Amino acid sequence: MTSRRVIPLAVAPAPRDAAPERPQLTASPPLSLYVHYPWCVRKCPYCDFNSHTARGGTGDIPEAPYIDALLADLETALPQVWGRRVHSVFFGGGTPSLMSAAGFDRLLTGIRMLLPLDPLAEITLEANPGTVEAGRFRDYRAAGVNRLSLGIQSFDDAQLVRLGRIHDGREARVAIDTALALFDRVNLDLMYALPEQGVDAALADLDIALASGASHLSCYHLTLEPNTPFYRAPPPLPDADQSADMQDAIEARLADAGFRHYETSAFARPGQECVHNLNYWMFGDYLGIGAGAHGKLSSHEGIVREMRHKHPARYLDAAKTRDFVQERRDVGVAELPFEFLMNALRLTAGFPRRLFAERTGLPLAVIEPELGQARERGLVEITADDIRPTERGRMFLNDLLTLFLRDD
Repeated sequence: MTSRRVIPLAVAPAPRDAAPERPQLTASPPLSLYVHYPWCVRKCPYCDFNSHTARGGTGDIPEAPYIDALLADLETALPQVWGRRVHSVFFGGGTPSLMSAAGFDRLLTGIRMLLPLDPLAEITLEANPGTVEAGRFRDYRAAGVNRLSLGIQSFDDAQLVRLGRIHDGREARVAIDTALALFDRVNLDLMYALPEQGVDAALADLDIALASGASHLSCYHLTLEPNTPFYRAPPPLPDADQSADMQDAIEARLADAGFRHYETSAFARPGQECVHNLNYWMFGDYLGIGAGAHGKLSSHEGIVREMRHKHPARYLDAAKTRDFVQERRDVGVAELPFEFLMNALRLTAGFPRRLFAERTGLPLAVIEPELGQARERGLVEITADDIRPTERGRMFLNDLLTLFLRDD
């Protein structure tokens, strides 16, 4: 998050209570499934996600072999999640809405056959306005998708060109209308602090999104990520103070419109929060399948993080041996407090005190010294039931999290 001020947080290493050698989990966290679709029509210059341009057009995407690989990946991973109910599914990318309706129906049917999917599970599909076709969206809805996330980013045609998007403002509006006619729950992704953007222009984008009737908005500050064209040749971006003014204005406008700011970049009308992302932020478990997908799984033996083979060709090759995992590592006890808090402190309402022990298998006492320092600096509020970041803590979240980094 961009900061306008710096809060000095350098402290001497704090003593810590003895922690067990491995997490002592008493129950499995809620489980979600993430499915990665790695292809796009064109890769945006700010994007550092694992996405690859379909160079010969969408007709060159090996859809059927990729779906076969996804289902084989899931089947191979079943022993890690055996018997656990899945509460949400998220199809991300890339641009998963490039998948044909028939292919998507086959994939979701296969997932239902392999996993005990909750009948009320939230099933989200990411889509870009440039790929919207009303007939295909109807088929996605018929297949079981009940939440759509549209990558709008802006309604300004000039900004969309700068961002490398393949849609214009009119197509964005059509996409939103199409989505809202078919889905009860729709998220719109917006960006601010765009090249040469001012507060009025950022609010103009937001007002169009609010007028659409969408119930969830994700508002992201444009950042320059390494290994992207924007990082190598930065466009003229607003300075830190201008960006912070945009953020303040956006948050105020959304609050006036009845949206709750429930996570760093997420705003929703009451009851419309993203179940899948909340599970991430509350340190739940998620199985990730697909090229480059990440996962976090808990068991009586501890907590494991995994990453699938990243390049689509390598992932497809892995289907021959069913060796889909490129990296797997145990999350050490010393890492768990920071990993938990890196997620949970993104939530405006914070987290119940009991959740720390439930999700990490560690007693809350192991972070009490650091929590005390954070409270003294006005960065967290601690009650008998909850721990939550203050407004100051949310503004300087990176500084708050630094308190919980440990060399051991």
